[in-house]
Amino acid sequence: MSLRDRKTRPGPKKILALDGGGILGLISIEILARIEALLRERQGKPDMVLADYFDFVAGTSTGAVISSLVSIGMSIDQIRQFYVECGPQMFDRACLLERLNYEYSSEPLASKLQSTLGYDREGDAASGLATLGSERLRTLLMVVARNVTTDSPWPITNNPDAKYNDRARDDCNLGLPLWQVVRSSSAAPSYFPPEVVDVGQRRFVFVDGGVTTYNNPAFLAFVTATAGPYNINWKTGERDMLLVSIGTGDYAREQPDITPAKMNLLYTAKNTPGALMNAASAGQDLLCRTFGKCLSGDAIDREVGDLIGAAGPVSPRLFTYMRYNPDVSRKGLDALGLPNVQAGHVQLLDSIKYIDEIRQVGQAVANLKVKPEHFAGF
Repeated sequence: MSLRDRKTRPGPKKILALDGGGILGLISIEILARIEALLRERQGKPDMVLADYFDFVAGTSTGAVISSLVSIGMSIDQIRQFYVECGPQMFDRACLLERLNYEYSSEPLASKLQSTLGYDREGDAASGLATLGSERLRTLLMVVARNVTTDSPWPITNNPDAKYNDRARDDCNLGLPLWQVVRSSSAAPSYFPPEVVDVGQRRFVFVDGGVTTYNNPAFLAFVTATAGPYNINWKTGERDMLLVSIGTGDYAREQPDITPAKMNLLYTAKNTPGALMNAASAGQDLLCRTFGKCLSGDAIDREVGDLIGAAGPVSPRLFTYMRYNPDVSRKGLDALGLPNVQAGHVQLLDSIKYIDEIRQVGQAVANLKVKPEHFAGF
């Protein structure tokens, strides 16, 4: 069916939102593998892929990469293979001089995205590289990047009815190369050069969408799907909308020995961006659990807990919600039954040497947290 038909067909709508996190995206992939397996078993369709189930897939940074691969209909086995084989090349921190010598279109991540996302019509090289408006995208897709030129977050979708997706405009987003949109979202500062994109008559410089308040894009995806100006306008309700949010691991960065004297300019420059990103991610999760009916998620903090079954400002809730995001502290890994996984190996977005341990974390979370009953009725 066409994207517009899928957007407007009756029945509950399902949204998938994926956090950023570099090679730690393999945690998300293992959780998605469990979801895909459960759905295949429930529907009796061994070849089912997540693009058959989710209507809207949103992602930031590495989540944008995974989201685009889900949206074009790749199975999770194929996406996992993409990360295991290409991850060391894509997410390794090359020396600064080497990165500066890359052409934008031949830098490793860009090259991999071009070859994997392919052509506008599958297998037809004459059609050119796939665009954001390509019919190969089987779901609504949202990719979050940061436009440095305008100093603003840019959530970009393939929604055919969005204001800046009108094909009569010279700056219509649907004509942008899909690989470049995804690459823009994943251009992590100090890992990849910025992405320069021509949109109509203007040229913009983009960096990683994780450098916004939407490294976790879950609540933004809900707003995009329901707020009038975005022209999707899906019905809200506990039985009308499912929102599944998947993270790449979290842990409290406790500093029991910190003193004001240690908090100099270098300390502030090093620690503030990460602290703001983590707080923003938790804020998105808190909003989702407050306005949605939360079925799964670890405790946000010791005051509010996990909010499962807690009272909220709206009743009934606006959607059903699950958050799968592991605690990758030493304590959290022990609780997952992973005493041999080193915490420091599964906390950095360039931990390419520890892919096996990262996958173990994702598999443990999937087996312990993802339940068939979470998807009942959807």
